[in-house]
Amino acid sequence: MIEERTINGILTFANEHEGDDVVRLLLQKERYPDMDLRFAVQQIEGRRVAAEKWPGLAAHRSYLFPPKLNREQSSSEATAKLKGRIAERVMALQLCCNTSNGSVVRHLADLTGGMGVDTLALATSMDGAVEVDYVEMDAELCSLMEYNCGILGVKNIRVHQAESMHWLEDRTEVYDLIYIDPARRDRKGRKVTAFEDCTPNFLEHLGLLCKHCRWLMVKASPMTDIHAGLEELGGVVEVHVVAVKGECKELLFVCGASEGEARIVCHNLWNGYDEAFAFSFSEEATASVSFAKAMDYIYEPNAAVMKAGAFRLVGEKWGVAKLSQNTHLYTGERLLEGFPGRQFRVLQALKMCRKAMHEVLPEGKAHVMTRNYPISAEELQKKLGLKEGGELFVVATREGSWLCEKALNARRE
Repeated sequence: MIEERTINGILTFANEHEGDDVVRLLLQKERYPDMDLRFAVQQIEGRRVAAEKWPGLAAHRSYLFPPKLNREQSSSEATAKLKGRIAERVMALQLCCNTSNGSVVRHLADLTGGMGVDTLALATSMDGAVEVDYVEMDAELCSLMEYNCGILGVKNIRVHQAESMHWLEDRTEVYDLIYIDPARRDRKGRKVTAFEDCTPNFLEHLGLLCKHCRWLMVKASPMTDIHAGLEELGGVVEVHVVAVKGECKELLFVCGASEGEARIVCHNLWNGYDEAFAFSFSEEATASVSFAKAMDYIYEPNAAVMKAGAFRLVGEKWGVAKLSQNTHLYTGERLLEGFPGRQFRVLQALKMCRKAMHEVLPEGKAHVMTRNYPISAEELQKKLGLKEGGELFVVATREGSWLCEKALNARRE
């Protein structure tokens, strides 16, 4: 454990220098001979990231943050809480349960503990009626996790410093759920997406993992091919495609005792709301699709739906037409309640030349979007002489270009 006197000094220093330039601080090491400056700066940087990524942790001024790489690899608070909700739901599907003193207690394990944000979310799911084993090789991360659990008042997490697969081999327990988030970097620090390139290569240990759990949840890169993941893992019940504020962040494969078709669940998390859409690949394959020229509204599915590839089903479910086979924008005549993505009201058609654009936009400002268009949005913006900003959007496709405004949805905005 970290000494309390050391912690108090670090926290005091972080409070006093919270707004300072951290690079300059590190260059002034001789001014603070009794201070672990690296660790103190680590806390200052962690707090700055936490304000956006982990607002709940930012509220605890005594919380200690890990090094930069671990912070970068950690789930956000929003995606971690989603994992807790998913775990809670699959536990509800489980007929077998463990009991203690007459109450239901679920046993979970996070085999790639890291910063521990996902572990904390699992530990606080199901009204806390869980016990979670946190397994991590790094001694510093384990020490931080033990300290932070005390600061947060979390008593149902057991910390184990160990290599996860070796640790699991020595266990006899069958967990209700095992969660694993393998490191997606190779020995040179480059990002990887294939399961076999991750650390640990859990595909080599699938038999061991399945032997010790009823449900297995695997976090994967947003670049992972979903179909390949289904084939490699086997027994996948659900795939959760997770986006945050329109950016795809991760995939979650939930494996269990099922021989049926996997359900694909798309999530777009923003402002505490989960914009969810679920389907199966067979439903997508049999959905009907129609095509039309731009009407009063243009609709763009969110990043999770786009990653999952529900291109036909979106049109069928919401009764809208695609602009073309390869342009994944849709069009219709009304604002759609619950549509999983952005909606734009078409104001007028546009000619893609600088003169015509400045007649329409005399202030020279707009957000430029290109979809299935020969050049990028940045290149088009430069070509048209536009600056980023304002309330209007220039939407450019091979089928045409339009000046639009965002159609506000009360639930979303």
